[in-house]
Amino acid sequence: MSDVFRERSGYIFGRTGLWVLIAALACLRLSHVHLLWADEDYHLAAALNVLHGKVPYRDFWYDKPPLCALYYTLCGAYAGWALRLLDALYVFAAAVLTFRLAREWWGEAEGCAAAFLLTFFLTFYLASAVIPFAADALMIVPHIAAIERAFRKRAFAAGVWCGIAFLFNVKAVFVLATCIAWMTGAIPLLIGGFLGPLALAFLAAVASGAWQGYSEQVWRWGLIYAAHAPVSNPIGLGLRRTLDWLGFQAVLTAGAIYQLVHARRPELWRAGTWLLLSFAAVCLGERFAPHYFLQLLPPMAVAGGRGLVLAWRNRPKLTAAVATLLLLLPFVRFAPAYVSLAADDILGTEPHWSDVVLDLDSQHVAQQIKAVAQPGDTLFVWGYRPDIYVYTRMISGGLFSDSQPLTGVPADRHLHASKPVYEGPAAQNRTLLTHSQPTFIVDGLGLMNPQLAPGVYPEIRRWLAGYKLIGRTQLSLIYRISR
Repeated sequence: MSDVFRERSGYIFGRTGLWVLIAALACLRLSHVHLLWADEDYHLAAALNVLHGKVPYRDFWYDKPPLCALYYTLCGAYAGWALRLLDALYVFAAAVLTFRLAREWWGEAEGCAAAFLLTFFLTFYLASAVIPFAADALMIVPHIAAIERAFRKRAFAAGVWCGIAFLFNVKAVFVLATCIAWMTGAIPLLIGGFLGPLALAFLAAVASGAWQGYSEQVWRWGLIYAAHAPVSNPIGLGLRRTLDWLGFQAVLTAGAIYQLVHARRPELWRAGTWLLLSFAAVCLGERFAPHYFLQLLPPMAVAGGRGLVLAWRNRPKLTAAVATLLLLLPFVRFAPAYVSLAADDILGTEPHWSDVVLDLDSQHVAQQIKAVAQPGDTLFVWGYRPDIYVYTRMISGGLFSDSQPLTGVPADRHLHASKPVYEGPAAQNRTLLTHSQPTFIVDGLGLMNPQLAPGVYPEIRRWLAGYKLIGRTQLSLIYRISR
C-alpha cells in the first residue's frame, strides 16, 4: 500500500510541478510589460477603435482578419500588465490543448512532453516572433483545437475550429487541409463546420457595411502585398531560415525524426501530413519570417514529444542528457534577455536593444502628446507606428491610421524603399485623408526615409499646412492642428 501511495504521490506532484513550470514559462513574457512589439501594437490600436464604437474596415483601415482585433479587446486594448497576462493565459491554454491532443494520441507522458515543449519554444526564441501575438500566434489555439477534434473524428467541430482559425489567419486553410487528409470520409461535415463561422462573419460584415472595406483591405491589399515579396532569392532565404529554426528547435527536430522513423503507418500518415502541410503554410508568400514558423510549432511539439518519450523508454540516460543539452542552446541564447528586461523593469531604466528603438521613441512621442492633449482629441500617424495610438489611448481621426494605404509602400520595406505596390488607390486615399481633421499628426517616417515624408505628396500639402510643429523626438515630428 505504501509503495502504491508513494508512486501515486510522485505522479501527482510531478504533474503538478510540470504545470507550475509551464505557467512560469508563460509568465516570463511579463518582463516585456513596458514594451510593445510590431504587429501586436497594430491589433491593439484596432481594438481601441472597436472599443470606441468604430467598425473595422468601414470606419478604420484594418488589413487583418477580424478576430485579431477582437482578441485584444479582452485586455481593454491596454499595453502593460493586462496585455502580458492575457498572452500568458493564451500560452497556457495552448499548452493544455496540446497536452490533451498528445495524451489522446499516445498517452500521459507524451501529453506532458508536448505541452512543455510548446511552451518552452513559445518562450525561448526571437522575441519579435514569440512575444507579439499577431495572426500567426493567435491561430495556435484554434489550430490545435481543430486537430484535436479531427483526431477524435469530430468532423463538424474540427471544421468549426478551422473556420475560427481562418478568421485569425487565412493560413488556416492548411489546417483544414490537414483535417481533410485525416478524415476523407467526412469532408462535407468538415466543410460545413468551416463555413459556419465564415457565414456569420460575412453576415456581420454586410449588415454593418464593412464588407466592401474588408474585401479591399484584407484581400486586395493582402494579395498585392503577398505578390510583391521583397525577397531576391526565396529558396536560399527559405533554406537558411528553416535550418536556423530547426537548429534552435533541435530537440523538436530530433524528437520528430525519431517519432517518424518509429511510427506505424497510420501514425506516420497523420503526423507526416500535419507536418508537411504546416511547413507549406510557412513557405506561403516566400518571406519565411520567424513568426511564420509558429504554424509549424504545434505539430513539431506533438511529434517531438512522442519521439522523446519513445527514446527515453529505450535509452533513458542518453535521451535525458541529449535533450538537456539541446534545450540549453535556445535557453542560453534567449534567457538572458528576460533577465535583462526584468532588471530594467525593477530599476526603471530603458532597455538598450536595437529591436526596441522605435517603440521607445513612440513612448517619448506619446509623453509629449499626452502633456498637451485634451479629452476627445484624435491622432493620425504617418508611418507604421500603431504603438503611438496605444500609448496615447487616442483613436484615428479618420479612416486611416498609418501611411501604408497612402503611399502604397508596405511597412516591411518603407524604411529603405519608396516604390509603391498600390499606387493608384494610394493616391485616391491621400485625397480621402484630407477630409479628416485629427488633432495631432505624428510623422514617424519622414526622418528615416525622406522620400516618403508626407510633404512629398502634393495631394496633402495644403492639408498639412493647417498644422504646426509642436515637438519632436529622435525619429518623429509632432504636429498639432492650428486653431
